[in-house]
Amino acid sequence: MATESTPEKRRIYLNGFDMFTVGHLSFGQWKNPTDRSATKRRDLSYWTNLAQILEKGDFNALFLADTFGLYDTYKGSAEPAIRNAAQYPMGDPVIPISAMASVTKNLGFAITTSTSYEAPYVVAKRFSTLDHLTGGRFGWNIVTSWKESAAKAVGLPLVEHDKRYEIADEYLTVLYKLWEGSWGEDALKEDAETGIYTDPSRIKYVHHHGAKFHVDGPHILDPSPQRTPFLFQAGTSPAGIAFGAKHAEGIFVSAPSPNVLAPRVKEIRAAAEKAGRDPRSVKVFAILTPILGRTEEEAQAKYREALSNASEEAGLAFFSGGNGIDLSRFDLDTPITPSDVHVDARVHSSIHTLSYQNPDVPVWTPRNIGKHISIGGSGPVPVGTASFVADFLEEWVQVADLDGFNIGYVQTPGTFEDVVELLVPELRERGIYSPQNEGGTMRERIYGPGQRRLRDDHVGRTYRHEVYDGK
Repeated sequence: MATESTPEKRRIYLNGFDMFTVGHLSFGQWKNPTDRSATKRRDLSYWTNLAQILEKGDFNALFLADTFGLYDTYKGSAEPAIRNAAQYPMGDPVIPISAMASVTKNLGFAITTSTSYEAPYVVAKRFSTLDHLTGGRFGWNIVTSWKESAAKAVGLPLVEHDKRYEIADEYLTVLYKLWEGSWGEDALKEDAETGIYTDPSRIKYVHHHGAKFHVDGPHILDPSPQRTPFLFQAGTSPAGIAFGAKHAEGIFVSAPSPNVLAPRVKEIRAAAEKAGRDPRSVKVFAILTPILGRTEEEAQAKYREALSNASEEAGLAFFSGGNGIDLSRFDLDTPITPSDVHVDARVHSSIHTLSYQNPDVPVWTPRNIGKHISIGGSGPVPVGTASFVADFLEEWVQVADLDGFNIGYVQTPGTFEDVVELLVPELRERGIYSPQNEGGTMRERIYGPGQRRLRDDHVGRTYRHEVYDGK
């Protein structure tokens, strides 16, 4: 039995963290000749090879971030972001999923899609298709989109922060009706003797007429293995926490210290319990970018190489765009505070970070921000041997009450290969990692064999076919 001096060992889930762009969270590393990030947009083998690497390491999933628009706050222009490949150019993360699924059997895939720019009926069809073709290994990271540049590019107004979550809540309601409520489990007959492929009497039409969305019709595809894909979300504002506590099964958080995350995770679990859910059923993942070596010297050499390639200007452009602060207007050594954030309180994780004062994080000046953000974004970058990094992960799990990590990269696929070859065996030896070749749907890998569908305490279950009235 665990005691105060010997805390309980908890399984650590790892997701690979990538983006269909050259510079995801480690900017400038495309200049390293061993890095393949520049090939993502034109070589499908980048994605199939990455999927096979992560599958070899029994990763829970590959999570693909996404965004619209440009980071155009720094220096009042998108030019620094464009020149330094700071999440630009950007491809569509949906496209490589089927190819990656075809070369793996266990790895899950989660992609980011916004509730701001596509109709829920269209998304329902696409995601059911992906859940079918992956055998239930599909998840969705729900975002509401905050960039003004994106709204202008798409041609829609930028909606106020909390209102975006109200719209997203109705969006999810529509999707539950389509995914959970429309088709009965026995609607698909495929009966060659009677000639009945689908029984129309076992399909309910959705008649949703809400504040934002109007749908009249049944779901266009039969239920996929999970019906509703595994639901992820990232948002730590009061509205974001309330939304995640109601809908999300996995929540992403980001900070340079576990002490910054601990109160946020506590809020998330308390909100989930208030919503009638088991607070432990909401799995919380922190962003982390490890630099691993077989020796401390090898790890430090890799870190020095990363620093030599890092683009601090890209880091400043990325941070400025996410926080509505043009850091070019500040002296390089002027501390940046939450009062400097003026645009829609858009990235609340950064606001929490700016509020945190402690020796375990740097003073948030433009000089330090550019250096810190350019490698690994706003998450930590532990540098050392597998034993050191495993200790680091365990400390974060204990201090912040985490369930796992989204593993970012410095070089790709090199960082992921190092995690698979060095870190995974260390975690497994400690008894805190997945069993080898663990299978099942994405939801089963989190909640256990047999739990392919939403848990009974999830709001989506209130729309299941047996009880849904079609309205």
